[in-house]
Formats: sequence, C-alpha cells, structure tokens
Amino acid sequence: MTFSKPNFSTATLTKLRTPNAYVPSSGLCSTCLDGCPGFCEVGTSAVRGKEVLYPQPFGTTTSASEKDYPIDYSHFNIMGTTVGAHGIEADSDKAIFPNVNIETAIGADGGLKLQTPVIVAGMGSTFVAKDNWAGLACGTAIAGAAIVIGENICGMDPELEVKNGRVVHSPAMVKRVTSFTDWYNGYGTIAVQANVEDTRLGVQEYTLEKLGVDTVELKWGQGAKDIGGEVKIKSLDFALELKKRGYIVLPDPENETVQEAYRKGAFKEFERHSRVGMVDEEGFMKRVEELRQAGAKRIFLKTGAYRPADLALALKFASKAKLDLLTVDGAGGGTGMSPWRMMNEWGVPTAYIQSMLTEYCDRLAAAGEYVPPISMAGGFSLEDHMFKTIAMSAPYVKVVGMARAPLTAAMVGKNVEQAIKNGKVFNEQKKYGENMDQIFILAEQLRKDLGKDAFDRLPEGALGVYTYYNRLQQGLKQFMCGARKFTLAHIDRNDLVALTEEAAKISGIKYIMDADREEVKNILGC
Repeated sequence: MTFSKPNFSTATLTKLRTPNAYVPSSGLCSTCLDGCPGFCEVGTSAVRGKEVLYPQPFGTTTSASEKDYPIDYSHFNIMGTTVGAHGIEADSDKAIFPNVNIETAIGADGGLKLQTPVIVAGMGSTFVAKDNWAGLACGTAIAGAAIVIGENICGMDPELEVKNGRVVHSPAMVKRVTSFTDWYNGYGTIAVQANVEDTRLGVQEYTLEKLGVDTVELKWGQGAKDIGGEVKIKSLDFALELKKRGYIVLPDPENETVQEAYRKGAFKEFERHSRVGMVDEEGFMKRVEELRQAGAKRIFLKTGAYRPADLALALKFASKAKLDLLTVDGAGGGTGMSPWRMMNEWGVPTAYIQSMLTEYCDRLAAAGEYVPPISMAGGFSLEDHMFKTIAMSAPYVKVVGMARAPLTAAMVGKNVEQAIKNGKVFNEQKKYGENMDQIFILAEQLRKDLGKDAFDRLPEGALGVYTYYNRLQQGLKQFMCGARKFTLAHIDRNDLVALTEEAAKISGIKYIMDADREEVKNILGC
C-alpha cells in the first residue's frame, strides 16, 4: 500500500504526463518520454533546481502534508451515552449543550485561563503569516484563546534597531504584540518564541522588558520540518543585511558571481535559513532561569515530530523545569514554507506521537513527578479533532494547538471583507447577502458586544477568525454533551474507541468490539 505520491503535487505545481500510469515508488511516469518539457518534480528540478523543494507560489500559501498515514484521528470515534451527566446535574433541563463549560487552564499553577481551548502555534516571519497576523491575533484575543509569535520576527524587520548585538527596537514585533494585547479580554495570552538567531539577538528579553510580554516559548522544532525556518528574499540589499544579522543566506549574496546572476534574472529570490538548536540539559535549565530572571511569568516549550527519545527528553526537561506548557507538534501539519518532501516523509505523525506522549506522561505521573500541561498540535482543524486529542491523552492535554486552520479563517475573512468593501461580493457568499451583517453571521452580535467604535476598528480577518472559533466552541460543546461530559476535565480516554485493532494497539484506546465488555456482561447478567 502506498501512503504518498512522490514527484507530483499541486503543492509544487507539478504533474505527470501520464497521470493514470506511473510508478508508485518513484512517482515517475511509467513511460518517460524524450521530448517532454518537464511537468513533474524531477523534470522541473532539471530547470529550477532547489526552488522545487518548496510549495508554490512561495510566500502566499500555507501547506501541509498530503501523506495518508496508516493511522490518524479518523480511526477513532467519540462515544456517547444515554446515562447520567458529569460536571452538571443529571437533569434534562440543565444538561443541555449550551451549558457545557469549555474553559480550560494552563500554567504550572493552573492560573492561565482560556475561554476557548486553543493555542495558535508559532506564526513566524513568513509573508503569509505577516500579511494576516493582525486579524489572526485580534480574533484570537477576543475569543479568549492563546497565540504564539513565531521565530525571526525581529531578525526580518527592515526597521530593526540593534545595539551591541541586541534588539533595542523592532516595529514589526511591536505590531505583533499589540495586535493581541489591544484586544485582550482577560483570557488567553500571547507568547514569544525564539530560535537560535532570536536568542542571540535577545528577542525574548526585549519583549519581556520593553513590550509587556510575560510569556515566552522555547523552541526545539516543529512537526512540519526537521530544520530551521526559511523564507525567500527578493531584494539583494536585504539579503546582504540578513547575512550581516547572522542568518544563513543562499546563494551567498556577498559573492560577486551570485550578484551578477541575480541582476541578469537567473534567479529572483534568495533563501534565508535559520540554524538548528543544540539541546542539552545544562544549557536548557540555564536558559529557563535566564528568562525567569528577565521577568518571564510563564515559560512554554514546543517540540516537533522527532524520534521517541527526543519526545521523552522534552517531557522530562519540561517536568524538571516546572514549565507552564509543553506543545508537541506531530508530523503532517504545517503553515509555512517547509520543504515539500520533508513535510510528507519526515517525522512521527500526530496520532503516533500523541500515543507515545500519553504513555510517557503516565509513567512520570506514576513516579510522582510533575507533568506539565500539554498542548497537542499537528493538523487539527475542527471540533472532533479537539475532542479526540483531549480525550486520547486525558488528563494531560489541556489545550489544542492549531495554526493552519485559524490562519485560513483569517485569510478568508480578510478576502471576504475586502470583496464586500469593493462591492464585488464573491459568488460563494452572494446567497447570504451583500453586506457585512448579512454575510458574517456573528457581525451584528459582535458589534453589540464590542461597541460600534471597537467593531469598526477590527482588523481585516478578525471577524472571520472569531466566527470560526465560535463554530469550534459550539461543535465541541455538542460532542461533549453527547458524551455527557460538561467540563473538559471530565473527558477521559474511555470517551474514545479505536475502529481498527492496529489503532487500538498503537494508542492503547480500546478496540470498539472490546469497549464496555465487562459492563455489558454485568448488565446482561450472563
């Protein structure tokens, strides 16, 4: 059985000459014709080389794996019941889904409250994140969720001011922070992530000391790629500046031959790459202490889809350091400009890495050690995903990590708003009406809640993000009501069943034909 299709994808704008006749293992056409101009990735690579590593058009899309993993969350179903209620009185007039409480709390002290159990995983310096950040952060803030500012924001800021190698002012970072804090409703938080370059520039210290940030995130990686972040740079001058700031820039913008090739149009973009971090316990604990001394009230750690030993290391370090949140990002998700084949063929997929994580958390808990609040991420987009990931690792998962889906909501919300303002409503929305209040189902209610002046100041996309979160909230409440679980704390692993024996073996969730076996025996009396 083939789980992915190499050598052609809409993500890389490549295709096959013979799409119905190809070699599954290589992805090449069964008959490769001399005379073909090069439709596939191999053929396109013969002309454009490393450009074809990345999804296209670069910088204006978000991308995630197309690989069909052997086990994913569709191989688990949510169980309902007709009996009783947990977290509310078992009364049909009270145990209704609007009364489900989906608030959650994270932090070592449980003191950080979220109205919506979502944290938007780090959105870094990619152009698609930059262009949609204001709406994304604002919508997240008014929904009472959390968001992480990703890596390289200061380093990519054309107006960055540096003194003695440290950030002293970054308008781009100020905008990222205030897009959330200006709309903060008392729930959720905004955290600032850092990679190697950010740490050298003192980005987290700058945001803690100058911008009023109180939460930071250490980053070991992500589920979409095994290397540092990358973006494309169209300007030679800016490519030179980024190299001066310490980034890896390819091809070398200081090379005269490269400069000449750029001027002649042989290529139009430079690649900026970040370094990979090097983890050791002494350095990790030292950095945690430095951040606490700098004023960090809460410290998170995000790790990617690395091998099982690395996952255990992340959990152990987070436990020893008493961190406030550990985000585990499984392979298959993604928002940025990760190499396409890496997105598909690298790392531990989310359902597998969460199954490992659950076992490791159980072992720590059994030993009496601190288990940090957990956020699972890696391809989640809807309310069933939320219920399943919370249940699979109950009681450890407190919040669901998302990125691509909220960003999609921000982009669509922005595009629809612009179309309305320009008097050119998309055909997809014309059935709802012609103006904001007709098309956006929550516009009138949010205007009432925020006040007209505040509503009119909402950045484009925020209404789309808020409305998307509202759908997640109600959808999650409906699943929980059906399971008779009226708070998130009452969700447990018994609320799921595995639909295949393989899924049951991997996860430890009961196979559907074995669920409730002892209870059934007791009920039947035989």
